[in-house]
Amino acid sequence: MATCPECDAEIEVDEYDVDKGDLLSCPECGSNLVIGGVSPLELEVAGDDDDEEEDEEKVAGEEELEVGEEGVEDAEEEEDWDE
Repeated sequence: MATCPECDAEIEVDEYDVDKGDLLSCPECGSNLVIGGVSPLELEVAGDDDDEEEDEEKVAGEEELEVGEEGVEDAEEEEDWDE
């Protein structure tokens, strides 16, 4: 038996049939859960798809930063020509 970290419902999980990192959902509240440990059996709330979207936004932001850095370098080069 394991307990849902969201709603505290008891979830019947056979610790011999699961591995760390396996995904399941709580039959009571529907939360996506991940097996955090098997001995003792631990359930953790699984990351949402929102986390993946945030990661994609960070990558897009980094690309924009790189473009901005090039612009700064170009501006510095223009200053060198003026001297």
